[in-house]
Amino acid sequence: MPKIVDADARRQDVVQAVLRIIAVDGLERASLREVADEAGLAVGSVRHYFAGSEELLAFSFGAVVDRIVGRLQQLLPAVDGAVPGSPEHREAVLTLLGGLLPLDQESAVEACAWLAFKNAARIRPFLAGVADRSHREVAAVVGTVVAALLPDEPQDNLVLEAERLLATLDGLCMHALLQPGWMTAQMCRDVLDRHLDSLAR
Repeated sequence: MPKIVDADARRQDVVQAVLRIIAVDGLERASLREVADEAGLAVGSVRHYFAGSEELLAFSFGAVVDRIVGRLQQLLPAVDGAVPGSPEHREAVLTLLGGLLPLDQESAVEACAWLAFKNAARIRPFLAGVADRSHREVAAVVGTVVAALLPDEPQDNLVLEAERLLATLDGLCMHALLQPGWMTAQMCRDVLDRHLDSLAR
């Protein structure tokens, strides 16, 4: 009896191969052949799930966005369930914001791919839609956090503070990837803690 292949699981295996390649050698090497080799599959097997490299890369970018946004959404109830200003609320916020940063090996691979895809979307139109969704969905979560931290602020200020926090997170993400010996998980947390103090002021 032939073995039944789980198509969704196989696609995720291929995505993992794409992410590993990007983390080690960059997005340019993520061709169908290289991805197939990395996943231990024949090129024809990869083509069974993806018509070409553009479809493969767009799907992989979407999978990274889904993982990151899904992680943030899982952490959001702890923020919503704590009393604003309490130590529990501050811890929940720091934990959620840390979900966007490369604080361990798995999240570092995801963050590396996420940044590479977002940068590539500037010149690869087939990635632009996913890049836009990435920003909107992450911004929505961060905006919810900022609104909880500053309940009496007018909307215009909330938008500015959400963008300031997003810029801080993007910078920390890049810095942690490029200088992991210096920008450790604790340093990232300390920077975010200081940023939250500035919001409180």
